[in-house]
Amino acid sequence: MRTVEGRTDHVVVVGAGFSGLAAALHLAGRGRTVTVLERAGFPGGRAGRHQIDGHHFDTGPSVLTMLDVLDDTFAAVGADRRDHLRLTDLDPAYDARFADGSNLLVHRDPEAMVEAVRAFAGDRDATGYRRLRAWLQTLYRVEFDRFVGANFDSPLSMLSPQLARVIALGGFRRLDPAIARFVRDERLRRVFTFQSLYVGQSPQAALALYAVITYMDTVAGVFFPAGGVSAVPDALAAAATKAGVQIEYGASVRQLEGSGRRATAVHTEDGRRFAADAVVLTTELPVSYELLGGAPRRPVALRAAPSAVVLHAGLDRVVPELAHHTISFGAAWRSTFRGLIETGELMRDPSLLITRPTATDQRLAPPGGDTISILAPVPNLAHPGQPDWDRDGDRYADELIDLVERRHLPGLGSAITVRHLLTPADWARQDMVAGTPFAWSHSFAQTGPFRPGNFPRRTDNVVLAGGSTVPGVGVPTALLSGRLAADRITGPLSSRGEIA
Repeated sequence: MRTVEGRTDHVVVVGAGFSGLAAALHLAGRGRTVTVLERAGFPGGRAGRHQIDGHHFDTGPSVLTMLDVLDDTFAAVGADRRDHLRLTDLDPAYDARFADGSNLLVHRDPEAMVEAVRAFAGDRDATGYRRLRAWLQTLYRVEFDRFVGANFDSPLSMLSPQLARVIALGGFRRLDPAIARFVRDERLRRVFTFQSLYVGQSPQAALALYAVITYMDTVAGVFFPAGGVSAVPDALAAAATKAGVQIEYGASVRQLEGSGRRATAVHTEDGRRFAADAVVLTTELPVSYELLGGAPRRPVALRAAPSAVVLHAGLDRVVPELAHHTISFGAAWRSTFRGLIETGELMRDPSLLITRPTATDQRLAPPGGDTISILAPVPNLAHPGQPDWDRDGDRYADELIDLVERRHLPGLGSAITVRHLLTPADWARQDMVAGTPFAWSHSFAQTGPFRPGNFPRRTDNVVLAGGSTVPGVGVPTALLSGRLAADRITGPLSSRGEIA
């Protein structure tokens, strides 16, 4: 594996999101002096926060999985996650609701889930679910360390006995038919394949190896931190500071200073200079390439994932009929993905993720009130003919409110007292490519060694981290990207915890 040569005593990390904080913790734990530069006044990056009249909104990720990755990140400096975060295991992880009026509670516990599937779809699919769960667990064990949590220098890096096992398990088939081998009910297949949208693919096009996300959601479990998801970067930053990491807030990076192929310092907009032996950039990929002086050549242009509109709403009443996470499926399915990904059309019969964090932490709303978020996937801005979101966003938000009223919550509109809307235009203003918070789609040509690499060839000591590079989009993968960036600088740790 290619690593930074020469001195790496002092590392400057640009960005205090999940990947930047993870990189800082792993580097500090390996004896490096680390300075983190963050343009905002608080940590989090995409995991932002917004407060209006006592309503607390997570403006980034709302689903937290894979506690072992989070635990490993704290443990890099000898910290214990339980000393910094209080987490609730969500049960059910999701309430999946369908256009025919049926619903399925998705449980982490295997026996509870088997019985839920039996009542929902019958004995055959209950038996099939057991087999599906076993397949997901095996696929995860075979795939994770070698393909998800690994650096690649070339496609040849994939060649290993584990690759043969992934192929034998069907990892390079398509996701939807792979899941259909186990469960026949079309509604069930939606529950175990909708996760492909996280990586910008339809279930019919996504590789089955992305069932690893299904594993994260439905087997490893979904959790929620007291105070909201933004409490996670707060906790990581606190652990990093305690370990000696210097975090500078309000420090927007202007340029890299260099000598030859090495960066020697990072300059901020306010005129400060931070000397560096190595640099980790967690900025959006186009910004990172601009700081490096250019992007690497690719035979095929990168394709961005679909975007989303998210309406955060504060209510003047409590809505106990909603679970913490509700997946509201429309009647349409295949046509939904075709519009989002191929033709760039808004969904005519949207499937939505409705999050009610106050179901778990009532402090996120004022007494007697409630807080919800409605996420609707929409095409990214690279498609021609997209709405003028600054002009039309509120009207689209009204349509989402009407839709949720009809499906689940009569009178929702009259209960909303505050609202905070995020659209592709807002994501674009945060430098997110094509106005999407989900970065590049995870097609085969943009996966693993074919995804933008984290160690560009034009530099000897600047590495990248974040959702745009390996391993990809999501909270656990962002944390892993920080560790992979640290591995590029120090070399990976051995199984005994020593630098190999």
